[in-house]
Amino acid sequence: MTEPSPPTSGVQLLEVAPEYAGQRIDNFLIARLKGAPKTLIYRILRKGEVRVNKGRIKPEYKLQAGDIVRVPPVRLAERDEPVPVAQGLLERLEAAIVYEDKALIVLNKPTGVAVHGGSGLSYGVIEALRQLRPEARELELVHRLDRDTSGLLMVAKKRSMLRHLHEALRRDGGVDKRYLALVRGSWPTSKKRVSAPLLKNTLRSGERMVEVSAEGKEALTLFRVLRRFGEFATLVEASPVTGRTHQIRVHAKHAGHSIAGDPKYGDDEFTREIRELGGKRLFLHAYALKVPLPDGGELELEAPVDEMWARTLERLGA
Repeated sequence: MTEPSPPTSGVQLLEVAPEYAGQRIDNFLIARLKGAPKTLIYRILRKGEVRVNKGRIKPEYKLQAGDIVRVPPVRLAERDEPVPVAQGLLERLEAAIVYEDKALIVLNKPTGVAVHGGSGLSYGVIEALRQLRPEARELELVHRLDRDTSGLLMVAKKRSMLRHLHEALRRDGGVDKRYLALVRGSWPTSKKRVSAPLLKNTLRSGERMVEVSAEGKEALTLFRVLRRFGEFATLVEASPVTGRTHQIRVHAKHAGHSIAGDPKYGDDEFTREIRELGGKRLFLHAYALKVPLPDGGELELEAPVDEMWARTLERLGA
């Protein structure tokens, strides 16, 4: 059978091959009309614009081998056309930008927003920024933050800045990144370093898990106590010296003080108690950044935590 090539205008007549017999017409059209929103597909079905063997059918109609499906003209996205990002997210990210010049954007990424599309997501921060700044044709992520981690995220607008910052990130002490984390229990003031090699594993489900293992890559995180909430919880500052996947989260767990709201490496009971105070997020936030600029200067930024984080800590301290 013939595949339509987007974008298309004009009527298409598709003959149903034997292997598609028994498939519902709506699912058949969703697979064929790549780039067409599902709402459009259901609308043309509802309005009777899709015909099978010249007759009107319902969305639950099951195809038979040899059926001739008439598809009306529909507007399809180009294959490489970006999926439009929801207006609400675009506005949130525009408001989250804390620094911008001709070569660099730094934003205070909200929790729950992925840095890029993939894993079932059609868009993330980078796709949204490409829509917000269409003139910046070289936009690239300088580094990553986990989807549920909030805070300072650097996006280069020029290749030269991307190269400069990648070189700085590789250099010891080149970039100073500091995080806030709310952890379980009373973190000892004397525990200032967690040095434990980390090994990345991909589970059958495709999910990535990281564990402390002698076979892993060396990893070092510096910790400093900022505020105590009795024996129940501690607010710490974490500075990753190396940049391994999930490093702070796994090192906190390894130290016996997992981070609140961490679904992979956290403590369910502790997370539940924090949620009851209104803290329905991962309590890890990239709050401070110091980076060298190509002209020899230095950029120093801080980003506030969100309202949910601030309110939860208020309730903890009450």
